[in-house]
Amino acid sequence: MSTRVKICGLRSETQLDAALDAGADLVGFVHYAKSPRNVSLDDAAGLVRHARGRDGVQAVVLLVDPDDALVDRVAAEVKPDILQLHGHETPERTEAIRRRSGLIILKAVPVADADEVAEAFLYLEPEGGADILLFDAKPPADPAALPGGNGLAFDWHILEAARERAPFALAGGLTPQNVAAAIKLTGAAIVDVSSGVESRPGEKDPELIRRFLRAAKAAKQS
Repeated sequence: MSTRVKICGLRSETQLDAALDAGADLVGFVHYAKSPRNVSLDDAAGLVRHARGRDGVQAVVLLVDPDDALVDRVAAEVKPDILQLHGHETPERTEAIRRRSGLIILKAVPVADADEVAEAFLYLEPEGGADILLFDAKPPADPAALPGGNGLAFDWHILEAARERAPFALAGGLTPQNVAAAIKLTGAAIVDVSSGVESRPGEKDPELIRRFLRAAKAAKQS
Protein backbone atom coordinates (compact mmCIF):
# COMPACT_ATOMS: atom_id res chain seq x y z
CA MET A 1 0.00 0.00 0.00
CA SER A 2 1.47 3.35 -1.02
CA THR A 3 1.98 6.19 1.38
CA ARG A 4 -0.81 8.75 1.41
CA VAL A 5 0.07 12.31 0.43
CA LYS A 6 -1.23 15.54 1.93
CA ILE A 7 -0.74 18.84 0.12
CA CYS A 8 -1.17 21.56 2.73
CA GLY A 9 -1.59 25.32 2.56
CA LEU A 10 -3.80 25.43 -0.54
CA ARG A 11 -5.42 28.83 -1.03
CA SER A 12 -7.46 28.71 -4.23
CA GLU A 13 -9.46 26.35 -6.41
CA THR A 14 -6.67 26.50 -8.99
CA GLN A 15 -4.12 25.29 -6.44
CA LEU A 16 -6.58 22.73 -5.09
CA ASP A 17 -7.30 21.34 -8.56
CA ALA A 18 -3.57 20.97 -9.18
CA ALA A 19 -3.29 18.84 -6.04
CA LEU A 20 -6.41 16.82 -6.78
CA ASP A 21 -5.48 16.20 -10.41
CA ALA A 22 -2.03 15.01 -9.32
CA GLY A 23 -3.59 12.43 -7.01
CA ALA A 24 -3.39 13.96 -3.52
CA ASP A 25 -5.12 11.90 -0.83
CA LEU A 26 -5.52 14.76 1.62
CA VAL A 27 -5.76 18.49 0.97
CA GLY A 28 -5.07 21.03 3.70
CA PHE A 29 -6.28 24.56 4.34
CA VAL A 30 -4.62 26.81 6.90
CA HIS A 31 -6.63 29.17 9.07
CA TYR A 32 -3.92 31.05 10.94
CA ALA A 33 -3.55 34.78 10.40
CA LYS A 34 0.25 34.83 10.61
CA SER A 35 0.69 32.30 7.82
CA PRO A 36 1.19 33.30 4.17
CA ARG A 37 -1.11 30.36 3.43
CA ASN A 38 -3.97 31.67 5.58
CA VAL A 39 -7.52 31.44 4.24
CA SER A 40 -10.72 32.76 5.77
CA LEU A 41 -13.28 30.32 7.12
CA ASP A 42 -15.61 31.22 4.25
CA ASP A 43 -12.90 30.45 1.70
CA ALA A 44 -11.96 27.26 3.53
CA ALA A 45 -15.58 26.12 3.44
CA GLY A 46 -15.74 26.70 -0.30
CA LEU A 47 -12.51 24.79 -0.88
CA VAL A 48 -13.72 21.89 1.27
CA ARG A 49 -16.92 21.73 -0.77
CA HIS A 50 -14.87 21.76 -3.98
CA ALA A 51 -12.73 18.86 -2.74
CA ARG A 52 -15.83 16.80 -1.91
CA GLY A 53 -16.21 16.02 -5.60
CA ARG A 54 -13.20 13.70 -5.56
CA ASP A 55 -13.69 10.20 -4.19
CA GLY A 56 -11.42 9.20 -1.36
CA VAL A 57 -9.98 12.68 -0.76
CA GLN A 58 -10.05 14.01 2.79
CA ALA A 59 -10.14 17.72 3.56
CA VAL A 60 -8.07 19.02 6.47
CA VAL A 61 -8.29 22.37 8.25
CA LEU A 62 -5.21 23.46 10.20
CA LEU A 63 -5.68 25.53 13.36
CA VAL A 64 -3.19 26.78 15.93
CA ASP A 65 -4.30 26.77 19.59
CA PRO A 66 -7.96 27.39 18.69
CA ASP A 67 -10.49 28.46 21.29
CA ASP A 68 -13.85 26.75 21.62
CA ALA A 69 -15.64 29.33 19.50
CA LEU A 70 -13.30 28.76 16.57
CA VAL A 71 -13.55 24.98 16.90
CA ASP A 72 -17.34 25.26 16.83
CA ARG A 73 -17.30 27.46 13.72
CA VAL A 74 -14.96 25.18 11.81
CA ALA A 75 -16.99 22.09 12.65
CA ALA A 76 -20.32 23.74 11.80
CA GLU A 77 -19.39 25.97 8.85
CA VAL A 78 -16.32 24.48 7.17
CA LYS A 79 -17.07 20.80 7.88
CA PRO A 80 -13.66 19.25 7.13
CA ASP A 81 -12.98 15.55 7.49
CA ILE A 82 -9.96 16.17 9.69
CA LEU A 83 -8.91 18.92 12.09
CA GLN A 84 -5.15 19.46 12.29
CA LEU A 85 -3.92 21.01 15.53
CA HIS A 86 -0.54 22.66 15.02
CA GLY A 87 -0.06 24.62 18.22
CA HIS A 88 0.79 23.90 21.84
CA GLU A 89 -2.38 21.91 22.53
CA THR A 90 -1.89 19.46 25.42
CA PRO A 91 -3.35 15.95 25.28
CA GLU A 92 -6.15 17.15 27.55
CA ARG A 93 -6.97 20.10 25.29
CA THR A 94 -6.69 17.92 22.21
CA GLU A 95 -9.18 15.46 23.66
CA ALA A 96 -11.55 18.30 24.54
CA ILE A 97 -11.37 19.56 20.94
CA ARG A 98 -12.00 16.08 19.57
CA ARG A 99 -15.08 15.63 21.73
CA ARG A 100 -16.34 19.13 20.95
CA SER A 101 -15.83 18.94 17.19
CA GLY A 102 -16.57 15.29 16.51
CA LEU A 103 -13.80 15.39 13.91
CA ILE A 104 -10.78 13.19 13.27
CA ILE A 105 -7.79 14.86 14.95
CA LEU A 106 -4.34 15.06 13.38
CA LYS A 107 -1.97 16.40 16.05
CA ALA A 108 1.30 17.95 14.91
CA VAL A 109 4.21 17.50 17.29
CA PRO A 110 7.60 19.15 16.69
CA VAL A 111 10.45 16.78 17.53
CA ALA A 112 14.24 16.89 17.63
CA ASP A 113 15.18 13.64 19.39
CA ALA A 114 13.89 10.14 20.10
CA ASP A 115 12.71 11.05 23.60
CA GLU A 116 10.38 13.70 22.19
CA VAL A 117 9.06 11.18 19.69
CA ALA A 118 8.28 8.75 22.51
CA GLU A 119 6.58 11.47 24.56
CA ALA A 120 4.37 12.36 21.62
CA PHE A 121 2.56 9.03 21.90
CA LEU A 122 0.78 10.39 24.97
CA TYR A 123 -1.58 11.94 22.41
CA LEU A 124 -2.58 8.46 21.21
CA GLU A 125 -3.36 7.07 24.66
CA PRO A 126 -6.96 6.99 25.93
CA GLU A 127 -8.09 10.59 26.46
CA GLY A 128 -5.01 11.80 24.56
CA GLY A 129 -7.16 13.32 21.88
CA ALA A 130 -5.31 12.45 18.67
CA ASP A 131 -6.24 9.92 16.02
CA ILE A 132 -2.91 10.23 14.25
CA LEU A 133 0.38 11.99 15.01
CA LEU A 134 2.17 14.30 12.60
CA PHE A 135 5.87 14.55 13.35
CA ASP A 136 7.31 17.86 12.21
CA ALA A 137 10.55 19.81 12.60
CA LYS A 138 10.84 22.26 15.44
CA PRO A 139 10.32 25.86 14.30
CA PRO A 140 13.16 28.38 14.49
CA ALA A 141 13.86 29.96 17.86
CA ASP A 142 12.56 33.32 16.60
CA PRO A 143 9.28 34.05 18.49
CA ALA A 144 7.80 35.30 15.21
CA ALA A 145 8.44 31.99 13.44
CA LEU A 146 5.51 29.99 12.15
CA PRO A 147 4.74 26.72 13.99
CA GLY A 148 5.05 24.85 10.68
CA GLY A 149 5.59 25.31 6.97
CA ASN A 150 9.13 26.55 7.47
CA GLY A 151 10.79 24.12 5.07
CA LEU A 152 12.95 22.66 7.84
CA ALA A 153 13.76 18.97 8.06
CA PHE A 154 14.84 16.92 11.08
CA ASP A 155 16.79 13.71 11.56
CA TRP A 156 14.34 11.05 10.38
CA HIS A 157 16.30 8.34 12.19
CA ILE A 158 14.72 9.45 15.48
CA LEU A 159 11.42 7.95 14.21
CA GLU A 160 12.85 4.43 14.10
CA ALA A 161 10.86 3.20 17.10
CA ALA A 162 7.70 5.07 16.09
CA ARG A 163 6.96 2.90 13.07
CA GLU A 164 6.46 -0.11 15.36
CA ARG A 165 3.90 1.69 17.53
CA ALA A 166 1.32 3.28 15.23
CA PRO A 167 0.91 4.73 11.73
CA PHE A 168 2.03 8.37 11.65
CA ALA A 169 2.39 11.34 9.35
CA LEU A 170 5.66 13.07 8.49
CA ALA A 171 6.25 16.73 7.66
CA GLY A 172 9.15 19.14 7.65
CA GLY A 173 11.41 20.02 4.73
CA LEU A 174 9.95 17.43 2.37
CA THR A 175 10.51 18.02 -1.35
CA PRO A 176 10.11 16.07 -4.59
CA GLN A 177 13.81 15.25 -4.29
CA ASN A 178 13.81 13.74 -0.79
CA VAL A 179 10.31 12.39 -0.18
CA ALA A 180 11.08 8.90 -1.48
CA ALA A 181 14.05 8.59 0.86
CA ALA A 182 11.92 9.86 3.76
CA ILE A 183 9.25 7.23 3.10
CA LYS A 184 11.78 4.42 2.77
CA LEU A 185 13.54 5.35 6.00
CA THR A 186 10.57 6.20 8.24
CA GLY A 187 7.70 4.11 6.89
CA ALA A 188 5.39 7.12 7.31
CA ALA A 189 1.75 6.40 6.52
CA ILE A 190 1.25 9.99 5.36
CA VAL A 191 3.69 12.57 4.04
CA ASP A 192 2.68 16.21 4.37
CA VAL A 193 4.17 18.97 2.22
CA SER A 194 3.61 22.70 1.94
CA SER A 195 6.64 24.90 1.28
CA GLY A 196 8.38 22.08 -0.60
CA VAL A 197 5.96 22.47 -3.52
CA GLU A 198 5.92 26.27 -3.64
CA SER A 199 7.59 28.78 -5.93
CA ARG A 200 7.38 31.28 -3.05
CA PRO A 201 5.57 31.28 0.30
CA GLY A 202 1.89 30.62 -0.28
CA GLU A 203 2.20 30.06 -4.02
CA LYS A 204 1.90 26.39 -4.96
CA ASP A 205 3.69 25.22 -8.12
CA PRO A 206 1.59 22.66 -10.04
CA GLU A 207 4.67 20.99 -11.54
CA LEU A 208 6.30 20.60 -8.11
CA ILE A 209 3.05 19.13 -6.79
CA ARG A 210 3.00 16.59 -9.63
CA ARG A 211 6.64 15.68 -9.08
CA PHE A 212 6.08 15.26 -5.34
CA LEU A 213 3.10 12.97 -5.87
CA ARG A 214 4.94 10.86 -8.44
CA ALA A 215 7.96 10.43 -6.17
CA ALA A 216 5.88 9.65 -3.09
CA LYS A 217 3.60 7.15 -4.80
CA ALA A 218 6.53 5.33 -6.38
CA ALA A 219 8.49 5.09 -3.13
CA LYS A 220 8.89 1.74 -1.41
CA GLN A 221 8.97 1.45 2.36
CA SER A 222 11.88 -0.53 3.76
